[in-house]
Amino acid sequence: MLSDIEIANAATLRPIREVAAETLGIDEQHLVPYGHYKAKVDVGYLASLSDRPLGKLVLVTALSPTPPGEGKTTTTVGLTDALHGLGHRAVACLREPSMGPVFGMKGGAAGGGYSQVVPMTDINLHFTGDFAAIAAANNLLAALIDNHVHHGNELGIDVRSVTWKRVVDMNDRALRQVNVALGGHANGFPREDGFDIVVASELMAIFCLTESWADLKRRIGDIVVGYTRAMTPVTARELGADGAMAALLRDALAPNLVQTLGGAPAFVHGGPFANIAHGCSSVMATRAGLRLADVVVTEAGFGADLGAEKFVDIKCRKSGLRPDVAVVVATVRALKYHGGVALADLGTEDLDAVERGMANLRRHLRNVREVYGVPCVVAVNRFPTDTDAEVAAVVDHVAAEGVQAFPATHFGDGGPGAEQLAKGVLQVLDEPSPYDFSFTYPDDLSLTAKVEAIATRLYGASLVTWDARARRRLERIERDGYGSLPVCVAKTQYSFSTDPTSLGAPDGHELHVREVRLSAGAGFVVVVCGDMMTMPGLPREPSAARIDLADDGTILGLS
Repeated sequence: MLSDIEIANAATLRPIREVAAETLGIDEQHLVPYGHYKAKVDVGYLASLSDRPLGKLVLVTALSPTPPGEGKTTTTVGLTDALHGLGHRAVACLREPSMGPVFGMKGGAAGGGYSQVVPMTDINLHFTGDFAAIAAANNLLAALIDNHVHHGNELGIDVRSVTWKRVVDMNDRALRQVNVALGGHANGFPREDGFDIVVASELMAIFCLTESWADLKRRIGDIVVGYTRAMTPVTARELGADGAMAALLRDALAPNLVQTLGGAPAFVHGGPFANIAHGCSSVMATRAGLRLADVVVTEAGFGADLGAEKFVDIKCRKSGLRPDVAVVVATVRALKYHGGVALADLGTEDLDAVERGMANLRRHLRNVREVYGVPCVVAVNRFPTDTDAEVAAVVDHVAAEGVQAFPATHFGDGGPGAEQLAKGVLQVLDEPSPYDFSFTYPDDLSLTAKVEAIATRLYGASLVTWDARARRRLERIERDGYGSLPVCVAKTQYSFSTDPTSLGAPDGHELHVREVRLSAGAGFVVVVCGDMMTMPGLPREPSAARIDLADDGTILGLS
């Protein structure tokens, strides 16, 4: 079978102006083209659509990820293509890939097989420059902090309290902790600093949650960069940084429009990770899709305990958006892995392991329906090694939970392979929901209680413990008036617990918090658990070693 990049390179793409006009009714004058096959949609034009009714919102999530992969992005694209093929005006809303995992462990992140968004190489490498703009604005603020201190420190910033880090869109463990301003008085005041990856930054979260240029500037101004010696917060607005940072992000805020291999439109915009950030594409893109299409299919990163929780408790809470149905992606291989089968043996039929692995999927289904209050279906993303008996067993086990499961072959067959899934989704959309949408916790709980609610209600934990420094930081955040904010838990994606090797549905474990960060501009508090790093490192054999440029200019090795 052809590789993902070979399939993408062989595709015949339509000019993006045609996709925009014929599928979404956007005139060419409202596009800002970046070549022939990608464009930004004008922010002013999108604001003019505010009176249009919203379409239906489909949230794609998954069971806890496993090394073989589940295909959540692929399913999002395949489902969109299937709806498009059935005659519905459907649009996908996806996150932009970070070049960290592209060159690290994961490779490309534009879907796979015959369910991809294209042009695939452009999307994976630089795209329209949004991440570069976010990095530039973020690092401008870092430079302004050090410059302010160097020129007299009128605000009285305690340099030991500076929380604002620099960022780069690469995995680079050597940058996690650094010293800056070395080399004498002319270079500034020496201090400890560090780098995060762009997708873990507060500015990325602000970018994805904002809904206008004015809102963007307000949120940037609210960023708390550190504290004075009297322990009062210092904001980006006080440093005079909000206007220049917003200017750097002006063009980036317009959603990026591309297409799927099946010819459906796709907004690819923003890209926070779900294990260390809030894991959803931009509100701008989602709302644009809902005003331009009948059905929007969007994904939230990793499993329903991470991406879907943050979609509900952060994105929906901040924007007022509500998912009408959730699609939980599962695979036979993932269920067997959660059932205790070694990675090398996943190709061997094992019905008992499928049944054992259902504990993981069962908890995710319970959380989606009973905690978030969203009706759902299961997409069984079928792989060639899956036997008919295994697929049938998954369908039966899911049916026993009162949920319909639909085997899908969109990876190899494109949209037609997800047609039954699409019909199942449409059926749920046509029926009144038996659930009431709800958040995992109310706003008026303390920050500690909010973390405990997520840990006990979703993860199956019995208690939450805190490093002393994290506890003090949380208390400071609440004293400064930020206790009403939602929380964003950064933890491993591989387990409900903080131990990535604890598979299935562990109960009675401890959620340990080692670090707390305030993201006042984004409007949430980040709680870092276990060994999670907001600057990943490269693996022993990074994907960069396989990516190459041919003599004719063709990019090779992306997958």
